[in-house]
Amino acid sequence: QVQLVESGGGLVLAGGSLRLSCAVSGSVFSLNAVGWYRQRPGKQRELVARITSGGSTFYLDSVKGRFTISRDNAKNTLYLQMNTLRPEDTAVYYCATEGGAPYNTVHWGQGTRVTVSS
Repeated sequence: QVQLVESGGGLVLAGGSLRLSCAVSGSVFSLNAVGWYRQRPGKQRELVARITSGGSTFYLDSVKGRFTISRDNAKNTLYLQMNTLRPEDTAVYYCATEGGAPYNTVHWGQGTRVTVSS
């Protein structure tokens, strides 16, 4: 059974930083692309950042230069370093693994809430 557990969310002032972690178990983590998604209040869930098994990355335009996605295959853990946070980054952040086809999400974590106050 695949499980994803996010941590690291919280309340931070605008301009601050947070580091999210996603521990993955029950899956061959190193073989799959994984990503961070978020759902902002009143908005649809959106892909924030993605990293393939080979290390190629994708970022949502609004987070480029501020967020960095990384993975530690030895620890089966995905990270999202978020710097220069803005109030509009307030959301529930989810990690997800892919399978079958690129961007086809298969397993999801329960989410971690990030609140950025101005």
